[in-house]
Amino acid sequence: MAVRRRAPEVRIGISGWTYAPWRGEFYPKGLPHRRELEYASERLSSIEINGTFYAMQKPSSFVKWRNETPENFVFSVKGGRYITHLKRLVGVETALANFFAAGVLGLGPKLGPILWQLPPNLQFDAAKLADFFDLLPRSTSEAVELAGRRDDKLGDDRVALDIDEDTPIRHALEARHASFACDEAVELLRAHDVAFVVADTAGRYPFIDTPTSNFMYVRLHGDKELYASGYDDEAVAKWAQRISAWTDAKLDVFAYFDNDMKGYAPFDALSLISNVGLSTKI
Repeated sequence: MAVRRRAPEVRIGISGWTYAPWRGEFYPKGLPHRRELEYASERLSSIEINGTFYAMQKPSSFVKWRNETPENFVFSVKGGRYITHLKRLVGVETALANFFAAGVLGLGPKLGPILWQLPPNLQFDAAKLADFFDLLPRSTSEAVELAGRRDDKLGDDRVALDIDEDTPIRHALEARHASFACDEAVELLRAHDVAFVVADTAGRYPFIDTPTSNFMYVRLHGDKELYASGYDDEAVAKWAQRISAWTDAKLDVFAYFDNDMKGYAPFDALSLISNVGLSTKI
């Protein structure tokens, strides 16, 4: 009997969800702030958690977010800037252990890819990247094992390591230095099964759309003005065509709008969802 392959997964959403200017625009006037995630998750199929980039979150927060979203919802999680920007990927085993010990696994089956965004002044260094990639856990059980190497700065009340089952963990890298736009970088990420983030940054940072894993990770920061400009119908249609080509190649797709400055992100996400023929309700 032939084995049926699952259809490629397409997830489209936003980066973060707590933005005051969205209130009364995307979020209905009078909607309690505590219900904003619930409201957004009923209309989008994924959200990128970006608060984890700035600081450790409470384990209870991940459980709360899991419980407030539909069963088929998925979160991507942005790795901590302490790892990428302060330590610059060097000597980060303990920091990674702390990151995975601090509750992210509480998302359970709703845990999607982990995003690692590099600073603009971090140049491509094959050896440094390979060492970092070798540390990354590729399953939730590996993440629990890594978390066992955390330090005592993370109190027991900030640790949560329970997992429902052993599931894969995927990783994506957003590079912002021009030196990453090379074949060597592409081959290195492919060898380590890390997705190269396709970042639309109004031309400021490299645009690399070569598949290096079994999924594509897209961040739409604004095609004309970084974080500020919206995507018109023509631009949305072009991204829908790219997504169609990737799914034809049997690649999953995670796409997040980060043009939040003027409130375009959620509306552009809804437009792209509609353009690729997905439902805005799960």
